Amino acid sequence: MGSVGRYGPRRFMPPRVLVITPTYNERENLETFLAQLFAVAPEVEVLVVDDNSPDGTGALADAAAAADPRVHVRHRAGKLGLGSAYLEGFAWALSEGFDVVFEMDTDLSHDPRYVPDFLRAIEAGADIVIGSRNIPGGGVEGWGLGRHLMSKGGSVYSRAILGIGVRDLTSGFKAFTRRALEAIDLKAVESNGYSFQIELTYRAIVKGMRVAEVPITFVDRRAGRSKMSRAIFLEAIGMVWKLRFDALRGQLG
Repeated sequence: MGSVGRYGPRRFMPPRVLVITPTYNERENLETFLAQLFAVAPEVEVLVVDDNSPDGTGALADAAAAADPRVHVRHRAGKLGLGSAYLEGFAWALSEGFDVVFEMDTDLSHDPRYVPDFLRAIEAGADIVIGSRNIPGGGVEGWGLGRHLMSKGGSVYSRAILGIGVRDLTSGFKAFTRRALEAIDLKAVESNGYSFQIELTYRAIVKGMRVAEVPITFVDRRAGRSKMSRAIFLEAIGMVWKLRFDALRGQLG
């Protein structure tokens, strides 16, 4: 008979789990995000990487950290991009000895209630878990037709060029084992925008990491403005081809 714990049959909690959440003007969402996350996974820790938010998100994060030892904060000089925020967070997580590291948006589009599903997938042997909008049970709420086409079209295009079966390559709701982060040459990652998620997953697959997708419903942000733009989307088009050619030449570290 399986062990009993928090996350279902053979329930599982790795020794140390970190959620990285980059912020820029997320004051309206941060407290709610933390409360919802800790309600379903009280053992996790959170690293807020704030890009000098003009709305005071950084100060709010500092107050949360002062009140709760599970919250950590890194301040950056300005708006340096999502990819670089995650790379800085990954480096910190590895140096601090975390075993599983999540990527999550603070804006509540990534619902914390799915975190236990990710951890079950890791227990089952996945090195990377992707919150997928494009598999049975997954979906999106609150998007117009253009955004749907941009997201799904980006995933289909990337899958075709890279020759891999992951259904939601552009998802930003992910979990990595320490093994996966150590296998990826994080210093060689070039993307900083929309293509960052594609690049991380592809580099991991090239290194033999096992990828699992769990269904999520992505809910468009409830407060503030989306940071997605057509320019960020277009960045991915060229990067996908570069990744493919680098892999064919054996140059994808």
